[in-house]
Amino acid sequence: MTILITGANRGIGAALLSHYASSGVAAQGTSRKAVNGLLPLEVTDPSSHAALARRLDGVPVDLLVCNAGVYLDKGQKLDGGYAAQMWDDSFAANVKGVFLTIQSLLPNLRAAKGKIAIISSQMASDTKAPGGSYIYRASKAAVLNLGRNLAVDLRGDGIAVGIYHPGWVQTDMGGRAAEITTAEAVTGLAGRFAALGMGTTGCFETWDGRDHPF
Repeated sequence: MTILITGANRGIGAALLSHYASSGVAAQGTSRKAVNGLLPLEVTDPSSHAALARRLDGVPVDLLVCNAGVYLDKGQKLDGGYAAQMWDDSFAANVKGVFLTIQSLLPNLRAAKGKIAIISSQMASDTKAPGGSYIYRASKAAVLNLGRNLAVDLRGDGIAVGIYHPGWVQTDMGGRAAEITTAEAVTGLAGRFAALGMGTTGCFETWDGRDHPF
């Protein structure tokens, strides 16, 4: 079994990689720079995806975890905040980056009839709309929609796609006041990924196995 996790240099991605590696699974991670044994991948750059695809040519991927993402507009004010470039950079990483990752590794996923896990957020749901963080919310809603549609198009290939809210996690992004530890999130997410199959493809679930409203 081969697992590939994007954005594995910190936070949930790093913890997932450590979890699988300690379980004896053949897991690899990516980061913008090739550090600590991670494969280089700049998710916004098509040429970087092409290079990774060449490197993994012929390697079946059983589970692709699209975790890489940014939260650039945290604390921005409606009056004068949310710069145009912030929108571009956020959607490039959180939406385009996920699509390009999946698209470039389709041969690897098809070879294994693998699974795709997309890390979104409860902030993607229109049931969670307390205001603020407009860019992050919009980008996570977009990647939720992307995952749901990919689940339809990849059904014929036997590739299941799941979209997940990882919880409010005590990471650099989530902050110290977050509700759950990284270990709790990782244990829950790994369980969700293992349970993902064609019967649940297109699901939007929380880290602890609850269906999340869209």
